[in-house]
Amino acid sequence: MTVAAPKRLLIVDDEPAMHDSYARSFASQRGADEDALGAMAAELFGEEAPDAADEADPFDLTHCHQGLDAVAAVEAALAAGTPYAVAFIDVRMPPGIDGRETARRIRALDPEINLVIVTGFSDFSPIEISKVAGPADKIFYIAKPFEVAEIVQTATALSRRWEVDRELAAARAQLAAQIVQLEEQGAELAANESRAIHMATHDSLTDAPNRLAFLRALGERAKRPGLFATAMFDLDRFKIVNDTLGHLAGDALIREVCAILHAHAPEGAVVARLGGDEFGVLFDAPGEDAAVMACDRIVAACTGTHQVFGNSVQSGASAGLVVVEGAGVCDPIDALRRADLALNDAKRAGRGVTRLFDESMDEGIRFRRRIEQGLAQSVARGELSLVYQPIISRDALEVIGFEALVRWNTEEYGPISPATFIPIAEESNVIHELGDWILDEALKTVQQFPGQYVSVNFSPRQFRRHNFVGHIMESVQRAGVEPGRVQIEITETAIFDDAERAAETLYKLRQMGFRIALDDFGTGYSSLYNIRKFALDSLKIDRSFIDGMGRERESAAIVHSIIHLGRALGLEVIAEGVETEAQVQALRLAGASHLQGYFFSRPVSSDLALEIAQQRFFGEEPEEVAGTGTHG
Repeated sequence: MTVAAPKRLLIVDDEPAMHDSYARSFASQRGADEDALGAMAAELFGEEAPDAADEADPFDLTHCHQGLDAVAAVEAALAAGTPYAVAFIDVRMPPGIDGRETARRIRALDPEINLVIVTGFSDFSPIEISKVAGPADKIFYIAKPFEVAEIVQTATALSRRWEVDRELAAARAQLAAQIVQLEEQGAELAANESRAIHMATHDSLTDAPNRLAFLRALGERAKRPGLFATAMFDLDRFKIVNDTLGHLAGDALIREVCAILHAHAPEGAVVARLGGDEFGVLFDAPGEDAAVMACDRIVAACTGTHQVFGNSVQSGASAGLVVVEGAGVCDPIDALRRADLALNDAKRAGRGVTRLFDESMDEGIRFRRRIEQGLAQSVARGELSLVYQPIISRDALEVIGFEALVRWNTEEYGPISPATFIPIAEESNVIHELGDWILDEALKTVQQFPGQYVSVNFSPRQFRRHNFVGHIMESVQRAGVEPGRVQIEITETAIFDDAERAAETLYKLRQMGFRIALDDFGTGYSSLYNIRKFALDSLKIDRSFIDGMGRERESAAIVHSIIHLGRALGLEVIAEGVETEAQVQALRLAGASHLQGYFFSRPVSSDLALEIAQQRFFGEEPEEVAGTGTHG
């Protein structure tokens, strides 16, 4: 049996007989009337009807004969922390203030109290009283003479409502406090994150952007059209300052030179400390002559006498410069490398000068040019060929597709590795001609296969090609091949640069029936974002993780995570670079849906690929296929 805490009621009436009626009404009673009260409360507030064994809610009554006394009682109760739940107020109470004014003053003191206006007259309309003592949902009316049950029912229901309102208010207050706390924690985390990002991208000595920030700015600028200059500056004879005056003096000189660079660099330039006494400056330039003049001004400003800890220090600077075109034509890393080569040439020339990059400074540049020119003629010379590596299903070891891989055998240099010529092709428009040839040849070959698909790689530059979808579809239709027998392999780089456009492109390709595979999955920091956003059929685990499975727990964990993630999203997971039986068994147990690698077959010619396609299945121990280099 439970005993409820007393509910405090305030009775305000100028007639003693009415107070007696209230007292008799709220005397402790049990029986049918109380059951009715419980049912009413349940209906009003959704509570379960009280058990008959429970005590009736007791009431603590305070009697006031005048409105001013009632106002004072409310004020005292609030001060004591024992507020009233309900106040029953008579309208006419001469000679003091009337019920309307009493209700107004009580409401002003206690916004939560429920007011019940008890009257046999119509001096004030409910609207008039609600205007001064609202809200309307906390004002109720009972006509005199009243029934006992009516008063008790009203008091019981409103007391319980009052309790519920207080609990709700307390919950809201607690929630508000938690929200404030969370906002404060969020602000603190944001501030900490901002500080961490600043520390990660800025030099601690000069507070200038560091190498990471400079490369990021260089990468962003390389995407926009127009000429821009990348310059590297190095202090002359800086080691002498460190050796003779100490590292603190060297630090002071670094800070002073950094300030000079900021003051004399072209407007809008990015000035960064790349490390040691080396600085980078990135700025827009109308041409090479203007860029050289800008660097000469900086070199001149750095040259002269500097005061360091009371010592006069003679110092100067050398500069290496390269001016390139943006709009995606320039490789940011290569631009910085060229500027560094030019800086080295400036130092060899006697220091204190600016050197503009010349391709004679880099034999590698000449080699890349020869490769690029050779690729442009490779199709006409018939130097290109395709080889095919089978993609095997996990359970039945069935050949379900082939990845097409390009090979180049030159007359001048002999075979050239794809790792050498593909990146060079991707940096120029040669990749489009090369890619078109690869697609056409792969489509000719897949027509001979008894149902398998062919997987073709596309570079980021190809993927960004105007009307890429239409071009692919036209090639497939011309060859008479169903889109479902063509898998388009792309890397995260291809889709991350312009995610919205990439999502639309992949969606169109999927709608037309093409298969989509995300190649080298696991190597990009945007992986989870990409697979959630883009229409894909399969993930290809990068071969570096497969190779490291037996040696590194991290690689094994990454492989397992990718497999589970792919399966959860309903995607195929293709493991590349499978070379040992142990890898095969581990990947099959982990749940990889498909396998690809030397354990089954090296990339082979189209004729041998057709034999493998017709054979269809590999045994548990793959048998040697003539000329395939199995286990190679």
